[in-house]
Amino acid sequence: MKASEIRELTAEELSAKLGELKKDLFNLRLQLATNQLDNTNKINEVKHDIARINTVIREKQIAEKA
Repeated sequence: MKASEIRELTAEELSAKLGELKKDLFNLRLQLATNQLDNTNKINEVKHDIARINTVIREKQIAEKA
């Protein structure tokens, strides 16, 4: 997911997407622990997406205050 796509989402959509990605990350870590995960790079991709969403949420919070 690209940052430009994330910036177009509303605050509610960002929160929902963040929750969804955190569930995905949990499931990926569970699969990794049980040796069922084929693509270990997927964990890093999800982590980066979570960081991007958190960054955009913070940017919007700062913009509201200014």
